[in-house]
Amino acid sequence: MNQTRLFLKTDKQQAQRIAALFEAAFEEDALPLALAEDEEHPESWIVSLYVETVAVLKYKTRLRDILDSDTAKVTIQREDLGDIDWVSETLRELEPVRAGRFIVHGSHDRLVPRANEFAIEINAGQAFGTGHHGTTAGCLDMLYLCLKKLSYINALDLGTGSGVLAIALAKATSAAILASDIDPIAVKVARENFRINGCANRIRTIVSRGLGHRIFADRGPYDLIIANILAGPLQKMSASICSELASGGTLILSGLLPHQSARIIAVYRNQGLALSRRHFRDGWLTLVMTAKNL
Repeated sequence: MNQTRLFLKTDKQQAQRIAALFEAAFEEDALPLALAEDEEHPESWIVSLYVETVAVLKYKTRLRDILDSDTAKVTIQREDLGDIDWVSETLRELEPVRAGRFIVHGSHDRLVPRANEFAIEINAGQAFGTGHHGTTAGCLDMLYLCLKKLSYINALDLGTGSGVLAIALAKATSAAILASDIDPIAVKVARENFRINGCANRIRTIVSRGLGHRIFADRGPYDLIIANILAGPLQKMSASICSELASGGTLILSGLLPHQSARIIAVYRNQGLALSRRHFRDGWLTLVMTAKNL
């Protein structure tokens, strides 16, 4: 599928404001959004939105509608990227990522992990989650921290993507693991990654929108749930997620920007959970919350 980058350049403060407007407007669309300094002109920053080429006119119109009076004069530019897997091309040469004792690496770095590390081999592909993104790395940071204090016997990886977090669970615990995703391609990729990492027999995978599938209730409740998705879905699914969490269980939430912290914490506190920790990595927020003992 051909992709197009819609982008604009402005000063840092205005770029941050525009990125926040776009993030709020396109949260439900799950479109890749990037905010970065212009390497050729350090005084400028670039806000980029990646869309399918066939939908360029629709999204360009939406972008103009979103810009307020202070930012309306900024020019929206276009770059056609062609039919290339830009995620794979960008991530192929990235260095291994360490989070606690977890290390996520590609097949070309199999000799890098140390003897005491939990090595997770993930190559860039069609599913989200190579470990390089701040949300995935943040979840690994918090998972390692939680495992230093608690042990888990039944875990759920909600929105598994490439399967990196489920693999981490399989490497570091003896827990039964259920991994789900709304995207059948992601589940296919995750299953292959489970095979590569030697833990396919430890993880049950399903394609499911939300937690309506009967397997969630059949295998629950879970003493650990990891949900690395987006703020909107996390808010909408809060009741169903918490209903599957065991008394005293741990919930790790990510896919969040810092300004979304208060809203998500309030939603889950209303479900009876307590905040244990906030963690920031690469500009993204991960929350650890705990269900009250009944």
